[in-house]
Amino acid sequence: MANKAKLEALLTLINTSARDAIAMYERYGDVPTIDQMEPHPLDDAVDQIALKSAIRTLEGACSQLCTTLAPPAHTAINLVQVYDYACIRVAVRENITNILLDYPKGIHVNELSKIINIEPKKLARMMRLLATRGCYNEVDTDVFGNNRLSLILHSENPVRHMVSLHVEACAKGASVFYETLKDPKTAYSYEPTDAPIMYINNKEGIQGTFFDWMREDDSRRESYHRSMRGLNGIMGSLAVLTHFPFEKYSTVVDVGGGIGAFSLPLANMHKNVKITIHDLPEALVQAKGIWARDCPEAVAENRVEFEELNFFEQVPVKGKDIYYLRNIIHDWPDHESALILHNVRQALGPNSRVLIHDYVLRQLSRKQAAVEASMLGAVVAPEPLLANFGVGNMRSYQQDMSMLLLHNAKERTLQDCLTLSTAAGLKLEKVWDLAEACVLEYSAA
Repeated sequence: MANKAKLEALLTLINTSARDAIAMYERYGDVPTIDQMEPHPLDDAVDQIALKSAIRTLEGACSQLCTTLAPPAHTAINLVQVYDYACIRVAVRENITNILLDYPKGIHVNELSKIINIEPKKLARMMRLLATRGCYNEVDTDVFGNNRLSLILHSENPVRHMVSLHVEACAKGASVFYETLKDPKTAYSYEPTDAPIMYINNKEGIQGTFFDWMREDDSRRESYHRSMRGLNGIMGSLAVLTHFPFEKYSTVVDVGGGIGAFSLPLANMHKNVKITIHDLPEALVQAKGIWARDCPEAVAENRVEFEELNFFEQVPVKGKDIYYLRNIIHDWPDHESALILHNVRQALGPNSRVLIHDYVLRQLSRKQAAVEASMLGAVVAPEPLLANFGVGNMRSYQQDMSMLLLHNAKERTLQDCLTLSTAAGLKLEKVWDLAEACVLEYSAA
């Protein structure tokens, strides 16, 4: 394909995918605008696979076109001159979104400054940067209000807790990433205790793993578990409830299920299923309170049970239909992941299934991408897009870095997944491509 033809093809992909997304929004109402002050009905849809597929192509093609046409120096500095996270950290810490709800026509930075005790000119610069990104709306000079995007940062929105995890813990780990690559003690280690976040925590006298550190503080632990519910919206994880045939099964074990990010919606949608939530005792204390509040009928009808489990040392409850692990295996290096899967394997009956719900990293080689797509049953990125959809799939690679910074762990390629699962005695049956993450379905080998 000639160079100009590649650019024209990217323009076509942008146009087509954007029109597809517009049509989906119109099915639920009007198309959103960047400054609208309320969510769109599609924002909370359980199944966003079609929308995410369109946006994956749109983001990938837009970014690839910009990178191709812009001077390289322009793009290089854009990669590093990124202070959005520092500004978002202030907005989250000071609950600016909550405050702005009381000012539907916006509030002047001088008044906002008095409420949160931050110097107004610095505050204005921060707010203007975020508004330029489409988060908050500058309704008049130095007057800022909420919009559809800033509402995500409200203290009751679980996505805000995932945002908080990134601007606090991940940013802290990232600040010493280079040092951990060069320090002889940590450079070649995949021990969770040597993750970058713990490298910096060690210097402050804090030992152990990220999870040990998290458990020491109740508010930090509770925020972490709430952030897992945020992944439903970020990754579109709940699409598994409409695509996998849960109606055919009667028992589901949520391994490392936390407060029920997956199993609460499962209980509401598939009332035929009896759920076992396995986790550590402190997580289950929080879970029981949330289930009593958000799904009391499931508790009353004995459709949910809470069982303590250390998945490195214990086998889950045996002989159930489905064993579901969402964003569990990616938290651990290979040795620990193999232990978890080995213990899950011992629980399986002859017809049991294991569902592992994580990102599957795609390769950039188009030849390898085609091989993996044939195995995954996944969509191949249309040419001339990068074979992995480029920036359209960027979050999986960013998440891979998050796992490295927090846990010394990783997101995995399909081959990585197969190596781990085969060693644990699991056989891959099917891949459910949910347009962002994948669900790998296994049986007992």
